[in-house]
This record gives sequence, C-alpha cells and structure tokens, in this order.
Amino acid sequence: MARIAGRNGQIYVQQAGAEAAPLAFVNKWSINATVDKNEVSAFGDSTRVYVAGLADAQGSFAGFFDDTATTGSAYLFSIATAGIAKKVYLYPTSPSTSGPYFFGTAFFDFTTDTDVANATSISGTFAAASAFNKVG
Repeated sequence: MARIAGRNGQIYVQQAGAEAAPLAFVNKWSINATVDKNEVSAFGDSTRVYVAGLADAQGSFAGFFDDTATTGSAYLFSIATAGIAKKVYLYPTSPSTSGPYFFGTAFFDFTTDTDVANATSISGTFAAASAFNKVG
C-alpha cells in the first residue's frame, strides 16, 4: 500500500445502543500495539530468550471541544465516567470497509482543556477491552 496523508483519518466510537459514528472535530489519534515478553532464559543460552505473552492495544486522541450530546465531547465524557467499553474504529485515511483500519472495544479516558488564548481542546486515551484487529 502507498503512503497516505492523515488529513482524511477518522475515529469512530459506538453510540448509545447504536452503531459507531465519527467523533466530531478530532484531529489526531494514535494506537500502540504491544505484547508482553516473558523471559525464559536458561543456563547455557547465549542471549536472553523471551516468549510472547498477552497482547495489548492502547491509544490516544485529540481535537476540539464539541457539545453535541451523541457524537461529541460531551458523549466522550459520559462514557469515560460510566466505565463502559465501546466499539472503536480507527481509520488512517477515508473510512472504507476494505481498510485499512483498526478495531476493537475499549475503555476511554477523557480530558478537556480550556485556555483564554486558545480554542477549548479535548484529548484522551483508550485501552483495549477486547482483542484489537487490523483490516487491510
């Protein structure tokens, strides 16, 4: 696949009892996929030896405050404080069912930042509540 510009990226989050919808005014997201590495080095090994443990997916997002109750910052605050896992889809380019995108369910944390000299911004993190996968 060719290199892509992030300007058409998108993050979708499951709405209350419904399908996922794009979050309004988000301008950045990231995902970090890792796996536990359990050391199993033994006498006679010439280097440390590891085996893979559990996989993990965590990420972050940022953008600008939007008071839309169902797809904006107010919604993110409500799911963060409720501790409810929601479906999330991360598109590095225009959303397409053929990909590329990452998906799973996640718990969200949410921060808003208001500054007299700037637009009110949001940021947050998410952590996997199920396996994360990649399509495309």
